[in-house]
Amino acid sequence: MESDALVIGIHSSPDGPRPAAGAEGIDDAIAGGLAATLGALGFGGAAGETAKFPSFGAVAATVIVAVGLGDEPGDGAYDLEVLRRAAGTAVRSLAGTGRAALALPAGTAGQVEAVALGGLLGAYVFTKYRTGKEKAPVGELAVLSDAGEAQEALDRAATLAESVCLVRDLVNTPPCDLPPARFAELAEELGDKAGLTVDVLDEAALRSGGFGGIVGVGQGSVNPPRLVRLGYEHPEATSRVAFVGKGITFDSGGLSLKPSASMAWMKSDMGGAGAVLGALLAVARLGLRVNAVGYLCLAENMPSGTAQRPSDVLTTYSGKTVEVLDTDAEGRLVLVDGIARAAEDDPDVIVDVATLTGAQIVALGWRTSGVMASDDELRADVVETAVAQGEAAWGMPLPEELRKGLDSPVADIANLNPERSGSMLAAGIFLREFVPDGVRWAHIDMAGPAFNKEAPHGYTPKGGTGVITRTLVALAERHQSAREA
Repeated sequence: MESDALVIGIHSSPDGPRPAAGAEGIDDAIAGGLAATLGALGFGGAAGETAKFPSFGAVAATVIVAVGLGDEPGDGAYDLEVLRRAAGTAVRSLAGTGRAALALPAGTAGQVEAVALGGLLGAYVFTKYRTGKEKAPVGELAVLSDAGEAQEALDRAATLAESVCLVRDLVNTPPCDLPPARFAELAEELGDKAGLTVDVLDEAALRSGGFGGIVGVGQGSVNPPRLVRLGYEHPEATSRVAFVGKGITFDSGGLSLKPSASMAWMKSDMGGAGAVLGALLAVARLGLRVNAVGYLCLAENMPSGTAQRPSDVLTTYSGKTVEVLDTDAEGRLVLVDGIARAAEDDPDVIVDVATLTGAQIVALGWRTSGVMASDDELRADVVETAVAQGEAAWGMPLPEELRKGLDSPVADIANLNPERSGSMLAAGIFLREFVPDGVRWAHIDMAGPAFNKEAPHGYTPKGGTGVITRTLVALAERHQSAREA
């Protein structure tokens, strides 16, 4: 393929940088001078390191981009996340380039997918609201490989990247342009195109249907709440998964108003619902042999004369009552309505995903999600699945002694522990109270990972990350029915 840039992988070694699989011929093309060139640029091959230099006609591409892969694996079994990040890092450095070829290790279908996915995600930019000239992303990407089933791997990478980038777009969209009703309209439009069934409950239907959590959170805004149900059925499926996403399109904290610094990035508080939408679209486009439902619990949490008050009591869809001690602990209120409704679909497992607590960031930082579950095996499965996708996660407990802190003198439960001890875990315990007996359930708190406030890294841009979308797709794949021989 003719290209403007050629991306090659480089390993670090005691003897200096060494070309990785896919880049061996470059050293020959420039008369064995690759190591000398990289050495002169101070490039050692550490993971994430990059160096650009002109090819001077040694290859068809005008520019060669070397990206570090770290130490070479002894058995050739590359960590797929290393390949994703390397491809993303290299492609990010090529903004404004017309065509780029990725000559990174891609000897298996899994490696092809990792390189392609990293490159596509690294090419993401959000310029919808920019009026000045911006560097366009790489115009065309190609992965150089002779692996079997490479085309299938490329197609899968493109599908996953499309869903993740959609979620990034939604998170980055200003809340003035993405109130609950507009989010629901987009879900309906995209769901119809993908072959999903889509049902939307408006504020009247929510009120008459008894969805007191969603109604209570949304009643302070001029933009009324919505609950969206997305459904996917496969004729060969024998299991069903249900995903529930927190979709607070803007979170001011309600009457328990946030400080302005904490409010500035709260357009990202719908990241959980975005991930569920993106995952359901990918499940449908990939044709997975599983039945799947997704619930988008959409509301805007605003202060006004009609807003819910601290000490109000809500009756949720499950019938349980909740005393609202803090209106800024609103995400759990919309989620419990979604969880209770999802349980009526008789799923094998319910997974809720939410930008739920600041305590997650305190405990695990900005890049690692916390995972809680109804049983240890499910928690381990979710963590393992997320990590395999390059979406860092860590299993967390649900200590029984924290339940007492949620006791209310006037309702079945309070929406938070006033002492704030173990807040991330207490939020998980609160959600668990609304999961029917016998239903397997997991909760993913991704408050920090959903929005990158710092500089881009790997294939992750600044702003919306689209995190957990790929994890949900992979969880659905784990529940696929095996084809008969």
